[in-house]
This record gives sequence, structure tokens and C-alpha cells, in this order.
Amino acid sequence: MMPQKILIVDDEPVMVTLLKARVESHGFLVETAHDGASSLEKAKTWQPDLILLDIAMPGMDGYETCRRFKAMGETAHIPVVLFSAVRETQLEDLAQKAGAAKVVQKPFVDQMFTAISEILGPE
Repeated sequence: MMPQKILIVDDEPVMVTLLKARVESHGFLVETAHDGASSLEKAKTWQPDLILLDIAMPGMDGYETCRRFKAMGETAHIPVVLFSAVRETQLEDLAQKAGAAKVVQKPFVDQMFTAISEILGPE
């Protein structure tokens, strides 16, 4: 069976490196993008099984990027997990409105893997 593919989208290189290493250590194939626009293109061509998407990014934020994933035929079926370090009271509501399957807050390693296994199934 082919390993499942996860696209990680975050503008912080250190976060991307850490999260990529951790996700790969669980047997997933990982690609990364550093902004919303490049993530849309990468998701269209690579067709990941799941997208981990930071909310707070310059330019197009995670909410808008998620809405665009859900609006494009090539990516509408891909579940998106939004994540953020910011404690927003409306985080869940805004994430749901954008079409996200889940939302987790940083620091989130355990919650992130719970969300991944709930969506893609146990490892």
C-alpha cells in the first residue's frame, strides 16, 4: 500500500521543518508549501490525502486558502486541518465556515496526530 500524502502549509520555515520530520516519522509522504498561493498549485498537481494548513500567514491567510481549496474541483475533496498559535474565540466557527475538517492550536503535536488519524485512519 502506498503511504498517504500530507501537504504542510506554513510560512515559518522552522515549523515546517519540525512538522515535516515528525509527520514523515509516522510513515507519511510529505510535501510543503510556504504560502497559500503555492499550496493551491501544489495540491492540484500532487493530490495529497490531507492538508495541514496554518491560519496566520501573510497575504492569503489559512481561512481564505481553505475556502479556495474547497472551491476548486481538483482539491474540494481533500480534507484540511487548520492550525494556529493564536487563541481566537471564534477559531472553530471560522474554520468550519472555511470548510476545514478540523482545527488545532499550537503547540499541537498530539492533537495534530489525533486529527490525522481521525481523518485518514490509524497508522
